[in-house]
Amino acid sequence: MNKPILGISMGDPFGSGPEITVKTLSHKDIYDRCRPLVVGDVSVMNYAARVAKKVSGLDIKINPVKSVSEAKFEFGVIDVFDMGLIKPSDIPGDPESPKPFNVGPTKLGGEAAYQYVVKVIHMAMNHEIDATITNAISKEAINMAGHHYSGHTEIYADETGTKKYAMMLAHENLRVIHVSTHVSLREACDRVKKARVLECIRLADSACKALGIKNPKIGVAGLNPHCGENGMFGREEIDEIQPAIDEALSEGINIPDKKPTPPDTVFSKALGGWYDIVVVMYHDQGHIPLKVKGFVYNRDEHHWEAVAGINVTLGLPIIRVSVDHGTAYDIAGSGEANELSLVNSIDYGIRLALNK
Repeated sequence: MNKPILGISMGDPFGSGPEITVKTLSHKDIYDRCRPLVVGDVSVMNYAARVAKKVSGLDIKINPVKSVSEAKFEFGVIDVFDMGLIKPSDIPGDPESPKPFNVGPTKLGGEAAYQYVVKVIHMAMNHEIDATITNAISKEAINMAGHHYSGHTEIYADETGTKKYAMMLAHENLRVIHVSTHVSLREACDRVKKARVLECIRLADSACKALGIKNPKIGVAGLNPHCGENGMFGREEIDEIQPAIDEALSEGINIPDKKPTPPDTVFSKALGGWYDIVVVMYHDQGHIPLKVKGFVYNRDEHHWEAVAGINVTLGLPIIRVSVDHGTAYDIAGSGEANELSLVNSIDYGIRLALNK
């Protein structure tokens, strides 16, 4: 089987995406397993490569292309589909003296980041690439540019015409899928409905099977403390979550507990191997345990040792995997950003592409 072609959107040009892309594609084993193509701006990638050489001693060349067929896919040379949206004069700083850009969200950066994402989606929809990998964008920046989305997921849904989708986060063997994401907590509670919970259970089951897990074990978190204590602290478990579980069980989906699991224990059980994935009811219920496990800060040396974790959008007709961190404007341009999350994203993208 041919190595899959992965389209990697560069992310916000004034964020950490270009730098971690250069660092990630300095790992030879990635080229042994896939053919990576960056969608972004050659001007920014050239700058990031010069920073990487100055800070980390990496000697990486940038190869501008205007089609997939022009790509070399050779280790040591990063193929970049050049969108031509950022001029060299737009990039602040000096790669010979790397330090943070301190630019923050901008209309220019938001427009460019949005266009990279749309292009990589269209390439996948046209079967030019086998999977898409996305670097971080700023929700504020893309909205400043007039694109009113709350994140990548909604852009992908619109561009692919997808109505039923969900976010899966993963780090190592801990995986979660969300009933709701970027809404207020008050609204998130209102979105816990049988149909949506059942949809997420089904998506969780199919996602794990796509990763090669033959009979996935699925945990379903409750919404309320102690899963509501039989209605004392809320009825969502009784009225919405349990009926969804019952229907999923009737379809042969493997939910070992056969009922909602209290949120304060479900993740410890997942780490212990009780489940392959956990259906969570709202954004922070899933994000917090993933980031406690994947984000590691060295308080003695005052730096992040790891910023790991990936995001997969389920339900799409194409594969989309993303880093699970932000643009890191505070360090972008310095060469200090950690590439582990992008490395893991590419690994997941390869696995999904080979199993589709």
